[in-house]
Amino acid sequence: MTMDPAHGTIGGNDTDQRDAQTNDFAEMGGNSQPHQEPRRVNNDPRAKQQKGNQVRRDRRDVHGWVVLDKPIGMTSTQAVAVLKRLFNAKRAGHAGTLDPLASGGLPIALGEATKTVPFVMDGRKRYRFTVCWGEERDTDDIEGRVTATSDQRPSREAILALLPRFTGVIEQIPPRYSAIKVQGERAYDLARDGEIVELAPRPVEIHHLTLVDQPDNDRAVFEAECGKGTYVRALARDMGRILGTYGHICALRRTLVGPFGENDMIPLDQLESLCDRAASGEGSLADALLPVETALDDIPALAVTRADAARLHRGQAVLLRGRDAPTCSGTVYVTVAGRLLALAEVGNGEIIPKRVFNLTGLTASPGRNERN
Repeated sequence: MTMDPAHGTIGGNDTDQRDAQTNDFAEMGGNSQPHQEPRRVNNDPRAKQQKGNQVRRDRRDVHGWVVLDKPIGMTSTQAVAVLKRLFNAKRAGHAGTLDPLASGGLPIALGEATKTVPFVMDGRKRYRFTVCWGEERDTDDIEGRVTATSDQRPSREAILALLPRFTGVIEQIPPRYSAIKVQGERAYDLARDGEIVELAPRPVEIHHLTLVDQPDNDRAVFEAECGKGTYVRALARDMGRILGTYGHICALRRTLVGPFGENDMIPLDQLESLCDRAASGEGSLADALLPVETALDDIPALAVTRADAARLHRGQAVLLRGRDAPTCSGTVYVTVAGRLLALAEVGNGEIIPKRVFNLTGLTASPGRNERN
């Protein structure tokens, strides 16, 4: 479940792009522009000369996944910029926006791993979130304006009795502040302009929804495991209404994104420390990387010979022959000598390459292939 930028989505392509909005993160300068990390200056003669005396290091090829344990207050866009700078990487992108008010897993793809982003975004997401009862807000989270209040508070029994109604495939109306398009415009842009946005309900799947804790009458802590496109904020809003009160998200942490769980997460300060040690020759940035193919855990792997690998690398199909030919069909990831080669489709007696990987450069340390 990815979180929608305008606050808390669990879903893939419907992520809100509120990353560019103002937030209170200490190092962001207080403006509404994406954070720009200062470039490090070095004396490498290969560095390209910039205006004045500034120089920029040539970006390098880095391939793999870093699962950042994103701190509260940082946008996903800013997190990508920070990691791109730390690794001095040519390409980087994230697999599902995580709002500034949320913490937790933000998988960031570097280099050739960007080709596998859709497989992560389509996976399940898990969130632990706190609902504050008694107020509904226009954004359905703590950052919004209060639009309705109630003195009623739900009992534990009432909450538990409600949960089955929000489990399985349900119809959900997305928040007004969401990235869904209305006649070509993002809903959150229309909402910010003061327009009344009416969004149609759509089916989403919630695999699990549990009440974890109820620290007091005003708050309840839940855990949800959801499919693509589910909005946690809408979940809090709808539960509050049915319980005879109102509700909004006041805390949110993502604990699972596709194949990436909490054991894979690296706090930003730990990652920066690793980068400093690597710069002094005491470690390697490769230790922070997970292999590109980690994103493909749910896809069958298919090993080929070096001769077939050469054809696939050129974009040519390979015929499946003999009794040892694989019987699988559909999407596979192809390896040669244990190394990722391509994403391909198997069918009609042949392997057809769809995306070929070029993993020349910095990749994950061998030990990172064995995850905890």
